[in-house]
Amino acid sequence: RTTESGQRRTNYYIQHMLMDAEGDFSKNTEWLTANNDPKVVCHPIVALVTDMVWGRVAIRSFMYGKAWFLFTLIIFVLSQSVLNHIDTGDHGAESATSTATSSAAHRLLSSNATNTTDAARAAAPSAASASTAVVGQVELRIAIFVCRTFIYIFSMGSWILFHAKSIARDVRNNQLSRIGRCAIPDYLCFWQGWSSLLLVMFLVTMLCLEPILQCLQTNEGLIFNERCAEGEHTLFPYSVASTAAMLMYFLLLSDLSVFSTRVSAFALMCSRVVSEVVLFLLGLSYFVLTFACAISALEQADPDFAGIPIATVQLYKIALGMFAGTHYDTLEEFPIVMLAIILYIVVTVIFMLNLLIAQLNCAYQA
Repeated sequence: RTTESGQRRTNYYIQHMLMDAEGDFSKNTEWLTANNDPKVVCHPIVALVTDMVWGRVAIRSFMYGKAWFLFTLIIFVLSQSVLNHIDTGDHGAESATSTATSSAAHRLLSSNATNTTDAARAAAPSAASASTAVVGQVELRIAIFVCRTFIYIFSMGSWILFHAKSIARDVRNNQLSRIGRCAIPDYLCFWQGWSSLLLVMFLVTMLCLEPILQCLQTNEGLIFNERCAEGEHTLFPYSVASTAAMLMYFLLLSDLSVFSTRVSAFALMCSRVVSEVVLFLLGLSYFVLTFACAISALEQADPDFAGIPIATVQLYKIALGMFAGTHYDTLEEFPIVMLAIILYIVVTVIFMLNLLIAQLNCAYQA
């Protein structure tokens, strides 16, 4: 019963937290995780057991799998967000070459016999720099093609194989969950399952829309060109699919939160309060639609609120603090619209936002 600094010694018996009656690995940790209670997860004995299992058993195999995932993510970021912004002047390099060449020719033709050599020497550096730019662009396009090919073969291929095995296993073991009348494999009920499936779908979409493949027949004499006429048609939808795939990659990366019990508890708390944020967004959308329809019914000439679609966008901007100050000055010319906007701000920014804070606080303390 001796106390030190106001605390007493406590003995934790963790055998049955790790092993069951048959001597196999206990499912206690799995059950605690499924309970989704941050307070229980942060309990000292749970933190001790999970850190022990993690540090002595699980970290090596986990790191092997995540190291490959991190490597593919880096390659994907390079191919979609880095290399394509190093220098976007594919055609600019060729035009620079032609410009430099024509400039050199013009100087040579317009010069007299006495300064022909000087004009050629003056034109040589610009032509050389343009040639260097063309070579750099070829290397850049090759690098982008290699990175994208790696993603399509190894990352997308491995994910397709993973889902094929998981679906076959769940169907064979009759491990199916029903959503309405549809039966889906159990592994898709976890966020890692459905998010990785979405990643595969986005990667397949990217492969189908790949601008480099669209330009193979009409590449305009440029190797791995993606700016031909056919490629331009698919470039924007391809970029949308790329953006969605990037979000799924980083969503799956959040699985690394298991490195720390505190970070895991934080991630678990974030998942618990997401429902409150969704309710707030539903309430906000209700009031946005209400005021957009009401303001559009007014006899007014404010271009920011000329119709329900435009008014809806502007009202979302007001709620998110993106409405420019000059537009507020314009409202002085339309007093009735300003009155409606003031009422909207009171309802959404003052009432709804503070209600969200109260809901998050209650959810955190629950």
